This record gives sequence, C-alpha cells and structure tokens, in this order.
Amino acid sequence: MDEPTTGLDPQARRNLWDLIREIRDQGTTVIITTHYMDEAEQLCDRIAIMDEGNIISLNSPDKMIDDLLASGFEKPKQVKAANLEDVFIHLTGKEIRED
Repeated sequence: MDEPTTGLDPQARRNLWDLIREIRDQGTTVIITTHYMDEAEQLCDRIAIMDEGNIISLNSPDKMIDDLLASGFEKPKQVKAANLEDVFIHLTGKEIRED
C-alpha cells in the first residue's frame, strides 16, 4: 500500500488502520509506504527508514526508539497522553457518518 491514508479524515484513517491490523493479524504480510511516523509506529512490526534511496535503518519501531533513547536523546517537549486527533474522534465518534 503506497501512502494509504494520505488525504483521509481522522475517522477514515483510524478505520483503515483497523482494517490493516485485521489483515496483519490473520497472518498476511502488509507492506506500507508512509511519511507518517505515528502510522508506522502503530501498524508496523518492522520498519525500513530510507534516506536518498538507501535503507539507513531496519528494525522494529520499539527497537529503534529504544536505541535512540539509549543514545541519550531527550524529547524537548512534554508529550500529552492524547493528541488533537484523539479529541476529534472522541467528539465525533469513530464511525464515518453517511450524511
């Protein structure tokens, strides 16, 4: 899937994430290209990060994050437990409305 959620509203994006998870959980390999790191972190068991056409890192999201933290990296801003996308979905409901 090449950039499957580009241009989708937050509800449709989450619904597609659920579908991708279902397919993956049934044992089918799903290959996704994305620029959305949150999407890759949520959906992928293994990630290849590319720069100028070359794979510069290939590992699980957790391992990549653990390696970054082990290098001494500290995020400069406190991250909240929710984000604006969560607010939108909470206020409007998860299902796409047919209006």
